Amino acid sequence: MRFHGSGILRFTGLALLVLLMGVPSVLGQDNRTANQSRDVGYSSPARAAVSGQKAKVKGTIERRDADTFSIRDDHNMETIVLLTDRTSVKSKGGFFRSGKNYDVTSLLRGLNVEVEGVGNQLGQLVADKVRFDSSDLKVARMVDSRVSPVEQANQRLSGQVDELGEVSKLARNEAGRANERISSLDDYEVQHSAAVYFKVNSSIISPEDRRALDDLAQKATTIKGYVIEISGYADSTGNVERNRVLSQQRADAVVRYLQENFEIPLRRIVTPFGYGQLRPVADNTTAEGRRQNRRVEVKVLVSRGMTATGQ
Repeated sequence: MRFHGSGILRFTGLALLVLLMGVPSVLGQDNRTANQSRDVGYSSPARAAVSGQKAKVKGTIERRDADTFSIRDDHNMETIVLLTDRTSVKSKGGFFRSGKNYDVTSLLRGLNVEVEGVGNQLGQLVADKVRFDSSDLKVARMVDSRVSPVEQANQRLSGQVDELGEVSKLARNEAGRANERISSLDDYEVQHSAAVYFKVNSSIISPEDRRALDDLAQKATTIKGYVIEISGYADSTGNVERNRVLSQQRADAVVRYLQENFEIPLRRIVTPFGYGQLRPVADNTTAEGRRQNRRVEVKVLVSRGMTATGQ
């Protein structure tokens, strides 16, 4: 990870200490802010951004939540990045062309990014700009489409997730409920769900399904720390690639409806993805089965660790 004024960081030992006495670093190891970063659900080692100072970091997205994500650099240091409605997310441009704008939902785990922003009082880097190569995004999407289903299956079978610093603190304070919280902090549970169905070769949401989305969105906005998972699907008729594109268009239509009608921040919508004709819920050899497979599944999720803390 490279920071502005990175020449300071090249010194070691006593020389580093002497320099730091007179020159503040852009990203430091302030214990208070580092502890606060861990309190919001990320593990150490963490490098805290200095409040009010600009910084630029490079690394790989390791974890993604509703409003934040963590970057781990080549030195295994972690920085927490906070997304806002003003965050600009674009691919890098080349000669004679500018980059393409993307939604924050494109910030997937495994994506290599460069982030510019300003530190806040929690030690987070409030992102002004996020940049990445479009080729890296394609790879990250491909990996996510294959890894996420496996992770979900593993969580359902074992209920085991990585133990985070906050979970360890809760476990010490509440030994009787420790096991449950350790296994569930990073395991999201469905609070509300809805299915939206589409006509053949269509991504237009029907009035009936709009009412179902209205009800779901109104419930979601009353929940603290929610995220929305949107998955698009198609039946098995037609070309496989066309079905994949169509399923993505259906998922995007639901995202657009929720954002335009309820102003749900895009950072709360995690990776809308079109699975094509994969994961059918009914028999594709019947008309009714195909109708059920032409769908978008919408789920309002909340971390079990957060609900356990609330309880």
